[in-house]
Amino acid sequence: MELKNLIKKFVPSPLLNFYHLSLSFLGAVFYGLPSRKLKVIGVTGTNGKTTTTEMITKILEENGFGVALANSTRFKIKEKEEKNELRMTMPGRAFLQKFLRKAVKERCQYAVLEVTSEGIVQYRHKFIDFDTAILTNLSPEHIERHAGFENYKRAKGELFQATKNIHIINLDDKNADYFLQFRAKEKYLYRKVNGKGPMAKIEIQKEGFSKTLKFSLSLNLLGDFNIYNALAAVCLGLSQGIDLAKCKRSLASFKGVEGRMEEVISKPFRAIVDYAFTPNALEKVYQTLVNRFIKQTKGQLICVLGACGGGRDKWKRPVLGKIAARYCDKVILTNEDPYDEDPMEIINQVAEGAQSQQGKSAVYKILDRREAIKKSLKLAKKDDVIIITGKGCEPSICLAQGKKIPWDDRKVLREEFKKIYEKI
Repeated sequence: MELKNLIKKFVPSPLLNFYHLSLSFLGAVFYGLPSRKLKVIGVTGTNGKTTTTEMITKILEENGFGVALANSTRFKIKEKEEKNELRMTMPGRAFLQKFLRKAVKERCQYAVLEVTSEGIVQYRHKFIDFDTAILTNLSPEHIERHAGFENYKRAKGELFQATKNIHIINLDDKNADYFLQFRAKEKYLYRKVNGKGPMAKIEIQKEGFSKTLKFSLSLNLLGDFNIYNALAAVCLGLSQGIDLAKCKRSLASFKGVEGRMEEVISKPFRAIVDYAFTPNALEKVYQTLVNRFIKQTKGQLICVLGACGGGRDKWKRPVLGKIAARYCDKVILTNEDPYDEDPMEIINQVAEGAQSQQGKSAVYKILDRREAIKKSLKLAKKDDVIIITGKGCEPSICLAQGKKIPWDDRKVLREEFKKIYEKI
């Protein structure tokens, strides 16, 4: 059993909470309460956090501001950056306070942080003075960790409760009302509206003032979900005095995030890598590819699917399988991050959901992820689309007893493609 699981099992919760809170306090004091010298923007939600933080950073940087960015893919302070290889979106043990201190030293005006429910539960957001809280969306995730969706939602709400200045909320999310109850000096509420092309509406609410903006938005990215991510970023720009035209111009040239709907191979078929690992995100990815490509070309959608990491969120494994079988012509189930669980047992649980759908899908179970990717390439024909989900640009596969093996879905995809097509 991993050390963190042993700690959870044998250390009383109040003592564990005190430990996490103390670390946050000591880190903030040791590094001189750096967030007081920055405008800190916290982006939370189930999906879209990383892309939203990247869009915000682009808008701010292109309008002359110094920005520090911490998300699931990288840590960046102005021009200096490094990959996030910690496998933690919101690291603990005073990491963020040290990061913010470096941002102050480099004279950044803003810090953009991806904020997770796990980070909130472990008080990693404490003693950070957030200027702005942003909600992308909310759907069931980490249910076992939080003992229910309502607790998960409340954890996200902690960020809004702690942030008194600016709130930015997705009004199209069915949980928006919960987040609207928290008080703030300014609120920016965004949603999509019917119209020719991607149309959007933003409501700005300040004390004694309200305004509504309706406009079109052009992006070079796949998926309606990216429209929502972009709207959150536009709201942030507007809240900082950057006009709408400048925000739109920055986003029009935004090329996306590594491992998020990233097209790795374009011919003779498409092969795309995406991070999606929640039911809601996975379904939106599949819907986007079917509507954008499959319906026009009459090709097949070939899906390489893992599951959530071992030891957590077991409830969603058959759900992911059902979704894949609903949209994909061929489903290849494979290993992802089993940790201390039997990876084949995880695959079998996903397969139960896939095989319960009496539809068109052929289901394959291939334990080795490289072999699964190779299989997808061998099955693909002209006009088909391969979509590999679950890891995006993550740099490793996590195995039992803390062992990690280097990994990159995109690199493996290119290597196996080259092997097959060099022979033709």
